Amino acid sequence: MNVHGPSAPREGEGKSVVTAGDGVDLHAVRAGPEDGALVVLLHGFPEFWYGWRDQIRPLAEAGYRVVVPDQRGYNFSDKPSKVGAYRLSALARDVLGILEAHGREEANIVGHDWGAAVAWWMALHHPDCVRTLTAVNVPHPSVMTEELRESWRQRLRSWYFLAFQLPRVPERVARAGNWRLLTRTMRRSSLPGTFGAEDFERYRAAWGQDSAFRSMVNWYRAIVRRRDRLRQETVEPPTLVVWGAQDEFLARSMAHRSVERCANGRLATLADATHWVQHEYPERVTSLLLDQFA
Repeated sequence: MNVHGPSAPREGEGKSVVTAGDGVDLHAVRAGPEDGALVVLLHGFPEFWYGWRDQIRPLAEAGYRVVVPDQRGYNFSDKPSKVGAYRLSALARDVLGILEAHGREEANIVGHDWGAAVAWWMALHHPDCVRTLTAVNVPHPSVMTEELRESWRQRLRSWYFLAFQLPRVPERVARAGNWRLLTRTMRRSSLPGTFGAEDFERYRAAWGQDSAFRSMVNWYRAIVRRRDRLRQETVEPPTLVVWGAQDEFLARSMAHRSVERCANGRLATLADATHWVQHEYPERVTSLLLDQFA
């Protein structure tokens, strides 16, 4: 695994390591004391480990062993070619592999966007491995299914799920104009100044890795074509749902309904934040995480 360039961690951002997933090698950024309680931070689309850059150091300085993988298909991690390799069950097994590689039976699991979908799956299917769950701006999977079935507004908000089913077209469109569509979407859907030129230099480097964007889109293809079924509805581990209320992709009402599916759940709403809440209010999100882990 050749880890270099703008999408690799820089000095002070954590150590670049290779860890085992479920039959794949995952690149991860690691920080904090070796004997600290394990925290796994899972990024979403179209990010990579860098999506949690503002939380890594303060969590490590608080004594936690922090592992932030490039999830399979992203940046430097392995990129299986088959769509079925990106089912939620496989993505969750990657997290189990991270725990095993670090000699741990449980971890505080945190996810944003698609990372939150994986985190929910972990809590529902491998609850003994989840000390705490924190889901950021993605709802409980059953709540999402219900919302798509009942709400035309949410279906329109989620139009890109269907657009990503087309073969090869999303990859070509996204790459056009030096990744113009992705950068514009991230800027438009976030608070002014959230993402700058240096950030996008690093994102473009990750998106441009060989086969990376195809693999990233395969997450969307897999959820439509190879959907796994839930074994249960109620989330047992202690759960925190963090929600940026100005998220233009997902209805705010789903946050409350998600907490109702948890045996021990609570909601933290950031009224002015968007979908990119951990970038916009990094100190607030870090504080919420530390309270959740305590």
